[in-house]
Amino acid sequence: MSRIDSIDALRRHYGAPKERSLGKEIDHLDRHCRKYISLSPFLTIASQGADGRADSSPRGEAPGFVAILDDRHLAIPDRPGNNRLDTLSNIVENPAVGILFMIPGFREILRVNGRAEIRDDDELRRRFEVGGRLPATVIVVVVGSAYIHCAKAVMRSRLWEDEARTPRQLLPSLSEIIAEQMGREPAAESEADMLAAYRKVLY
Repeated sequence: MSRIDSIDALRRHYGAPKERSLGKEIDHLDRHCRKYISLSPFLTIASQGADGRADSSPRGEAPGFVAILDDRHLAIPDRPGNNRLDTLSNIVENPAVGILFMIPGFREILRVNGRAEIRDDDELRRRFEVGGRLPATVIVVVVGSAYIHCAKAVMRSRLWEDEARTPRQLLPSLSEIIAEQMGREPAAESEADMLAAYRKVLY
């Protein structure tokens, strides 16, 4: 086994990219990207801090929760979480982000790369009001590139196929996992209790 440490060495293991795979990348959100985002209830956003540590974080709500401000800008509300602020801290230090949008049942994935900033203007936050609650901040992304990723990864993983679903009981509950990782006794909390607690602070 040897380490590949140059682009030339890497390219020797792969063919040249197809013209379509390069030509499909655009620098804005066209009507197809905009429609995809409007249907997507889930995304992951990748970021990297000044120390070089990378992070990828999920975001999800009802379809259309990401606002398209224009063909070069989109906005993502930051809902209550664990207050680690990994993504937000990274963006403050390094604005480069990569986003994957997904739609249940769709095999293709939308990739958007760009530069982000954290905004707290009241007018923008009010666009994302739910039940009288506003997000603390909003991530605004300036789109640098966008393209629809092919279906191969989802097809190989069988991600949306019912018969490929994994029984939840194959892993302990989150409370049990965290307790073991922290060297503590697990709390007497069922999966149902945990989900009920989550629902109280979704927004």
